[in-house]
Amino acid sequence: MVRMVRTETIEAASARDGRARPAGATLAAALVAAGAWLAALPAAHAAMNFCAAPALQSSERTNADPGVKALVAEVQARLNDAPRPLARLHTEGTLPHEGIYDQSVDAQKDLDLMRNAALAWRATSDDRYLRLVDRFLYAWVTTYQPSFNPIDETRFEGLILAYDMTASALPVKTRNAAMTFINKLANGYIAAIDGQPRPLTGTFANNWQSHRIKLIAMAAFTLDNRRMIATAQRLFVEHIGDNIAPDGSTLDFTERDALHYVTYDLQPLVTAALAARRHNRNWLNERARNGATLARALDWLTPYALGQKTHDEFVRSTEPFDVRRREAGLPGYTGAWDPKNAAELFHLAARLDGRYMPVALKLAPTPPAWLAVCLPLPAR
Repeated sequence: MVRMVRTETIEAASARDGRARPAGATLAAALVAAGAWLAALPAAHAAMNFCAAPALQSSERTNADPGVKALVAEVQARLNDAPRPLARLHTEGTLPHEGIYDQSVDAQKDLDLMRNAALAWRATSDDRYLRLVDRFLYAWVTTYQPSFNPIDETRFEGLILAYDMTASALPVKTRNAAMTFINKLANGYIAAIDGQPRPLTGTFANNWQSHRIKLIAMAAFTLDNRRMIATAQRLFVEHIGDNIAPDGSTLDFTERDALHYVTYDLQPLVTAALAARRHNRNWLNERARNGATLARALDWLTPYALGQKTHDEFVRSTEPFDVRRREAGLPGYTGAWDPKNAAELFHLAARLDGRYMPVALKLAPTPPAWLAVCLPLPAR
């Protein structure tokens, strides 16, 4: 397994050694220069390194991409915010203003802020952003109690990414608490899946399982837990066979009659595949027993994303909650599917395979700001 190295850690090491990293120095050169120092790091440091973008040089920051500037400005405006962790989140199966839906949606913004603050730190080396990550991360991992409902907890990918980018610089107390939390989250989901009879059905075969696998895979790679990585890959391939037909259509499309749920199903799988790709594993083309692949599912969706095909959403859905949402007037639950809803999915997919980049650019000329900073370049 190839262990990727954080560029901000390299720069910190160079600064301590009195070496100035020249503008335009390649990442490869930095890796060599810092190799001996990194070998001495404790094994507790995160290993996924999901985000590939190096820290900006001082001369580059003034002319930084507008997306970088926007993300940094957004985080800077919230430097003095207090974390708002909850012991439980719950949005699944509820409408706005029901139960703790609104409170959960508001609290989930902390998870995105952690990720964005880690990216801002990575881009600028400004320790104010690292301190924000430390404060928010510790508050959440010592307060939240996993429910193992993957719809409620899918946004914890932001927390895992924040840890992944900052672990080597976090205080030991925060790092250890975060490691414990992420391990508990992943092992709980693994136990839930492996406790089910085969073949998997219901929410263990539909989009819920995609979100479980995303969280397991991201946790496995960031913890560099080889047994968990092997489990994540096994469950990923199993789910491809359970959810995706050989022609690329998905179980969720059959059940919900909605491209909304195809996108919702595939995006966490693409995210899981990106985590694996950082360890030289090609999950995009992992083939299930029925011959299905994630690539085939993205190819199936592509004509709809390009507007070559259209689809009226939820007309024949078998899920009563879809009717409730339509009757409540929530956008997207009736009428034609808007391809722009797949923009982030295809921008993520383009980081796996560059042939998806034309689709992504047609849907949105720029990726979401966090992705532009995290993975600025598409795959070849």
